This record gives sequence, structure tokens and C-alpha cells, in this order.
Amino acid sequence: MQILERVQDLPNAGNIKAQWVCLWSGPAVGLVLLIAAAAFPGFWPPMSPTLPAEEVARFYAEHTAWIRFGQVTFNLCGILVVPFFMVIVVQMKRMRGQSHVFAYCYLTAVVSGATFFALSNVFFLVAAFRPDRSPDLIQLLNDLAWIVFIAPIGMLLSQFVLLALAVRFDNGPDPVFPPWVGWYSLATGVAIVPSAAAAVFQTGPLAWDGLLSFWVRNGALAAFVVVMFFVLRRAVLRQAIADGVVAG
Repeated sequence: MQILERVQDLPNAGNIKAQWVCLWSGPAVGLVLLIAAAAFPGFWPPMSPTLPAEEVARFYAEHTAWIRFGQVTFNLCGILVVPFFMVIVVQMKRMRGQSHVFAYCYLTAVVSGATFFALSNVFFLVAAFRPDRSPDLIQLLNDLAWIVFIAPIGMLLSQFVLLALAVRFDNGPDPVFPPWVGWYSLATGVAIVPSAAAAVFQTGPLAWDGLLSFWVRNGALAAFVVVMFFVLRRAVLRQAIADGVVAG
């Protein structure tokens, strides 16, 4: 965090300071979301799509408080991951040899993904709002929550493809991101594709609680955020040096 102290009074420091704050918001928000995930009993292990309605209703009745705590925390803090991804957008706009269209499309994809995540939180909360309602209705809301949480990956896949394209088209003498970032982004996109089938399968690795749809998908997303934190840290520091904000 020392870079903030070094750029306080410099005229060109505003953009760097804003990016630095947004970048470091990532670990802070990630910790909060990790606590929320640990508090939500439906993740450990993930609930099976094959549970009968009576067992789903019993789960919500027995864990109402923890479900509400976990999902309210997700609802409050989930959107706070957006500033982290906006640092990627800013760095994409610095790239040479390509228009800003990739960055703007990436921005739209991030907002769409955050919206789906918020909707899944709402469905979980509505299911827990009246745990004494009909088991069939609670099961329906639970299905909606899980499918919306896991299956809609089009906007996530778009993010990874757009970032890979931007890296590929960055033909400046000193590229913003190293070339391997584009390939890693594509690999992450490939890893999450199978989770689209969670809206179809109730058993096996493609079900919402399966190896591919739940564990590989969420693990790949978490790993991507961790890797990009260090990539972005390097990129912002290099921008600060290039702009004369800090000494090389």
C-alpha cells in the first residue's frame, strides 16, 4: 500500500490511486465472500438436485438463520467485486493496436454476471423467507437459486474470450499483459463451460453439485481472480512508472 503514500500530491496520480484502491478491494471483498460461503450450509457439500421436496423444505427450516446470513452477506458484498474487474477494464483500454470495444464489452459482461449472482442470492433468500410454506414451492425456489447461480455462464465466458482477444491484439512495444494471460483466460473459460449443463442434469459431474459444474467452475473462477490480482498489480505499477507517478 506504500504506493498510495508516494502519489498523494502528484498531478497525474488520480487514476493510479483509484486503480490501486479498487485492486486491493479484491482481497478484502474476497475474504468477506469466503466467510459468507463458509456460513452457507448448502455449499458443504453442495445440495443435491435429487433431494425430494420434503428434505429441501426441512433443510431451509433447520438452517434458516445461516442461510439468511450467508445470502444477505453475498447480496450486500457480492457487487463489490466489480471494482476489481474494472481495473482489468482500465488496463484493457491502455492496450495498443485494438479499439476500446473489447474493454466496453468486458464491462458489460461483468455487470451481467454480477446481476445473475445477485438474482441467485434473492432466490435463496425468498426460499428461506417463509420456511413453513409448501415444500414444492420451496423446492422450486431452491431450483431457481441453484440454476441461476451455476448455469448462466455466457457472460463469464465472454469475459475470458474478450480478455484473451484484447491481449492478442495488443501489439504495442510493451504489452500491458504478458501473452500467457490470454491463454490462461481462455483455459479458464473452457473450465467453466460444462457448468452450463447444470440446468439439464440432476446427477453426475454436470449437475449443479457435480465435480465439473460446482467444484471445477468455482475453483477456476477463484484461481483466476487470485492470478489476476498479481498480474494487475504489476500492470498498475508499470503504468505508474510510465506516467512518471513513481520512480522506476
